[in-house]
Amino acid sequence: MAETLLIGSGNAHKAAELAVLLKGLPWVVKSLKDFDPVPEPEETGATFQANALLKARYYARQFEVVCVADDSGLCVDALDGAPGVYSARFAGPGCTYDDNNKKLLRLMQPVTWFERTARFVCCAALSGPGVKEFTAIGKVEGHISVEPYGTHGFGYDPVFVPEGYEETFAELGAEKKNAISHRARAFAAMKEHLESLR
Repeated sequence: MAETLLIGSGNAHKAAELAVLLKGLPWVVKSLKDFDPVPEPEETGATFQANALLKARYYARQFEVVCVADDSGLCVDALDGAPGVYSARFAGPGCTYDDNNKKLLRLMQPVTWFERTARFVCCAALSGPGVKEFTAIGKVEGHISVEPYGTHGFGYDPVFVPEGYEETFAELGAEKKNAISHRARAFAAMKEHLESLR
């Protein structure tokens, strides 16, 4: 019988995106919805890698299954790398995606297009019984738009224009985004690693 692989994310959008990226693996891919509710771990790491491992270890211990988790965020050069690991809570506790985007665009108002460079970074992490811990990093370079565009995706997708494109991630749609995104790149390496374990 195929072993369970848990996607350790409380974010339904992200869990759905990761399920697509991990399709075809010789594992039974499950989300947190398939398990009893537990409190989310506090993300205390100073890096994407530390937070990704923290989440993968936490959910692997809670449910005694192999778990993949990720930590990802937006790093903006004009803001010295912010919001970085604080991307999800950039506008403060309990903030929405819209709150975060509004704060980012407000801070970026005086910045010229050529200086609006940024990148999405994702670290995928694996932990659990019977597997050696593994991490993979994925990045995608781009620019911050002057206002939000598009209705697809989530998070900073409406304000991030990937390099080589004129549309934001939110305009490109899931299929195109999943072909080039930071998460797609990190999880392509993770998928390859998981396939090598079988």
